[in-house]
Amino acid sequence: MVQAIIDIDDKTNRVLNIVKAQFDLKDKSQAIQVIANRYEQEILEPTLRSEYLEKLSKVEKQKGIKFKNVGELRKIIEDR
Repeated sequence: MVQAIIDIDDKTNRVLNIVKAQFDLKDKSQAIQVIANRYEQEILEPTLRSEYLEKLSKVEKQKGIKFKNVGELRKIIEDR
């Protein structure tokens, strides 16, 4: 485990205290870990996961629906 001394502002300290209370954590180190894990899952992972890239590739290859206005699109959707 790595130990670090960090300087944080009051707002960040309040956020850490809220996270600590919400998840019933023992200390702010655990709160930082929760925040880092959430960041990894929600921000970093979508760009790293191969399944995401495969899904994106399939979506990009799909043929779109051409329409001139909203009324025409509505008619196309309702006729399906």
